[in-house]
Amino acid sequence: MLRWAIIFFIIALIAAAFGFGGIAGDAAWIGKVLAVIFVVLFVLGLVMGNRKTLP
Repeated sequence: MLRWAIIFFIIALIAAAFGFGGIAGDAAWIGKVLAVIFVVLFVLGLVMGNRKTLP
């Protein structure tokens, strides 16, 4: 998921360089959403992974 966020940020940078403001804004928004989802899932994985099971 982090890979997709980075790809959308790169697309946004390239689109902004060529003057496509609408596409750049949309790609940056999608990249932000994917990055937030990645961070939330990463933190949840860290919290859930440290739980000890009861005997």
